[in-house]
Amino acid sequence: MNIPESTKPAIWGAFGGAIVAMVIGFAWGGWVTGGAATQMQTASAEAAVVQAFTPLCVVKAEQEPAQIALLKEESRYQRDNFVVEAGWVDNVSEKYRSEVADACGDSIVEGME
Repeated sequence: MNIPESTKPAIWGAFGGAIVAMVIGFAWGGWVTGGAATQMQTASAEAAVVQAFTPLCVVKAEQEPAQIALLKEESRYQRDNFVVEAGWVDNVSEKYRSEVADACGDSIVEGME
């Protein structure tokens, strides 16, 4: 195939421009691959579940003031276990229970300070 000499610079320019556009798009333009988009979507959905169930847990905890005082005495790393054992996150799926319990415990203790 014989390509005229006058079109070769245009072809190389288009090829180079496409590469530059992709580099700029992925580096600074916010473009992501399908896999990265799926991971971001999953993380966002999980965060939404935690945010939705945390207030319900706090309301259950407020109904037991004696337990709240005991929760404040627990170390930060043991609060989620305390919340689960208290039964404040029984309505949450097992998949999200630990994260909701952690957020709930933190919210309760921060609210007391």
